[in-house]
Amino acid sequence: NSNNSNNLDNSNNSNNNTIETINSISQGSHSNASSPRNRKLKNQYLIAGVSAGKSADHTHKLVERRLLVVMVGLPARGKSFISRKLSRYLKWLGYTCNIFNLGSYRRQILGAFQSADFYSPDNPEGINARNKMAQLALEDVTKWFTLPGNGVAIFDGTNSSNSRRQMILSHIKSVKPLIGSVKVIFLEVICNSMEIIESNILSTKLHSPDYSGVIDREAIVKDFCKRIANYERSYETLTDDLLSYIKVFDAGRQVVSNRIFGYLPTKIGFFVQNLHIVAKPIYLCLHGENEYDVQNKLGGDSDLTEKGKKFAKSLAAFMARIPEEEVEYPHFDSIDSLSVWSSTSHSAIETTQNIPCAQFIKWKWLEEINFGLCDGLSFEKIKEQMPEEYESYIKNKICYKFPRGESIEDVIRRLEPVIIELERQRKPVLIVAHKTILQCLVAYFTDAGLDEISEIDIPQQTVIRLFPKAYGTVETKFYINVA
Repeated sequence: NSNNSNNLDNSNNSNNNTIETINSISQGSHSNASSPRNRKLKNQYLIAGVSAGKSADHTHKLVERRLLVVMVGLPARGKSFISRKLSRYLKWLGYTCNIFNLGSYRRQILGAFQSADFYSPDNPEGINARNKMAQLALEDVTKWFTLPGNGVAIFDGTNSSNSRRQMILSHIKSVKPLIGSVKVIFLEVICNSMEIIESNILSTKLHSPDYSGVIDREAIVKDFCKRIANYERSYETLTDDLLSYIKVFDAGRQVVSNRIFGYLPTKIGFFVQNLHIVAKPIYLCLHGENEYDVQNKLGGDSDLTEKGKKFAKSLAAFMARIPEEEVEYPHFDSIDSLSVWSSTSHSAIETTQNIPCAQFIKWKWLEEINFGLCDGLSFEKIKEQMPEEYESYIKNKICYKFPRGESIEDVIRRLEPVIIELERQRKPVLIVAHKTILQCLVAYFTDAGLDEISEIDIPQQTVIRLFPKAYGTVETKFYINVA
């Protein structure tokens, strides 16, 4: 600890020297006030969601930028599916994000079921009612943005006319004195594939709250198709190139971006480009028992014990049986369609080496959290030898960074490429890795809060199946008995 303290002191001294140098440069030795040496340095921080703003006295400071993502598209195109995925991704990265779903407002105020005629462009009462729901949602967006730290709101609805979109822009402009600057991005989901549309209707709308209590499947499909037809009569696609928008065609076949600038908007654009709506199971598994596990030591790169090797064989047999049981996923018809991802540690590679698959990838990013100076120690030893570090860890397990190691926040940033690649996959994936890694992945798919990550249970000799669906992720655990 004393060494770490000295390093911090040296770092602070170095920073102070740098600041003094910058101040001396900004003050300069020239008398000309317009000289570059006499100009105040502008803020150059590259912080996500934050930009440099100018106050009344012309000094520069950090100001918070807010973002409103407005979904656009006909029903059954996957707007809510994308909204939930985007919200989950942003919250996993540490942003505050909230979805304002117009259908929820309608159901809460008018009741669950509204016939297809309610959505007809020839029904003025229905139009007025839907506009009222949109206005109520916008008022809630405004209230949400007034709270400190709230950065991204997703306005989930059809928003299928130019007049509706102009109403949203006008409202955001009118409340600027109250909530400050808000960047508006329209995200239009366009789908002309009848196969995808029919699949969306059958997989989501049959269980939608809109048809709660309605048993007749054919009646639901017929009514919803009529609702779509009513929306199609008045639908106006985005054509104003002065707006910031992203268009997604046929579940990711093509993506078009217009006026998408800045750190977070471009990050959202990249994420959306890698999304698709093909359902697939994701299997997570802790590597077999290794020598460090037996000794309760952290980190290391030890080999499997005899029990761990038996588990590896049992895991291969279990995965070979999986295709027969995945009736919900018809594309998983053979173990040869499976993609296996492993960390580069000996224990993970040994655990996966007997599993037949179509693809095997070793990811450095799937390595366990770097325990730094605590590598090779048990938590009991850390508590005994480094009590201050142990206390800091207990107080904040997410932000705590092991000496010369990583924090869970660091691991989340490291895993972002893995998440993007998982979203791109259209085939089932098995990931064999380490406890912290699997906790972060489970947190992402189950929409768990950052403060819950360290408490997520990852039992040994267990396969966790995650099945992402439109309105959430179904989690199932399979215990594998090792004889």
